Amino acid sequence: MKKAKIAGIGFNVPDNVVSNHDLEEMMDTTDEWIRTRSGIEERRWVEPGTANSDLAIPACIKAIKNANISVDDIDAIVVGTVSSDYNFPGMAPIIQQKLGISKHVPAYDISAACSAFIYLLEIGDQYIKSGKYKNILLVGSDVMSTIIERTPEGRATGVLFGDGAGAVILQESNDDSCILSTHLFADGSGVEHLGAKAPGSFFNPLRIDEQIVAERHHLPTQNGREVFKNAVKRMPEAINFALEKNNLSIDDIKLVVAHQANKRILEACAQRMNLPSEKMFVNIQKYGNTTAATIPIAMCEALEQGKFSKGDIIMLTAFGAGYTWASAAIRW
Repeated sequence: MKKAKIAGIGFNVPDNVVSNHDLEEMMDTTDEWIRTRSGIEERRWVEPGTANSDLAIPACIKAIKNANISVDDIDAIVVGTVSSDYNFPGMAPIIQQKLGISKHVPAYDISAACSAFIYLLEIGDQYIKSGKYKNILLVGSDVMSTIIERTPEGRATGVLFGDGAGAVILQESNDDSCILSTHLFADGSGVEHLGAKAPGSFFNPLRIDEQIVAERHHLPTQNGREVFKNAVKRMPEAINFALEKNNLSIDDIKLVVAHQANKRILEACAQRMNLPSEKMFVNIQKYGNTTAATIPIAMCEALEQGKFSKGDIIMLTAFGAGYTWASAAIRW
């Protein structure tokens, strides 16, 4: 059977750094309050007029270059995002156009929130294994700064999110480097605990109007306690599932790259798995929660820092709205 590998990877974040101190007056909060509850010190927000696809394109170009291919070699594009340029169409055809890909390749989006990147990996992995496509561009990108409320009323979620993009090229592996397995999960009973309702067909006949905005349904809300409780349970479960499927132990894993939602969640997950702190990669302090982009951004930085190298086994895991959660075991 064919095996898929990550042949190229890249990320991009805005130049505009927003520190906790910048939010103190804007959201009536303090640097200490944010650090204590999330571990975040700063995040990046796009400048006005910057669309999600604008943020994603440099990450795509880096991944394509890293894979030593050209844009014309790409034969499928799949994007994971909850903050597409438009309500519709999806962002993938926009990326196709901005990259200058003239071939009529498939290009579509998925919506799996913070778990999206691993969902993308499973989709791409199956395409490579089946021989359907040869060079697949997977993009996890979000501009959450355009969704949050920058006021004291939006403080609970507003301080958490940043903007970022990550991209990878999947190809058939010709050596031991490969995606060993991917595992996706969901529990719709958690829908009400994390998400944004508008604009949506839940509201009829209009998806959004003045009343919907006045009632703040277009803004993200979360039940922090429920999300925390489920995240620290589900991500270790997903990792253990992947370990069992591949006949591995946690000692075989060089590094865990988890969704960067909250430093306390990462610490709790590591504790549950008896994972040494140095094996849990953390960069949330620099970027906040960039939703679909956290894992590829973290992978890029971990690779640059020598946290893993060719032949090492790394584990990815995420938890997000839906609820959705996932894991992936990769031999780099």
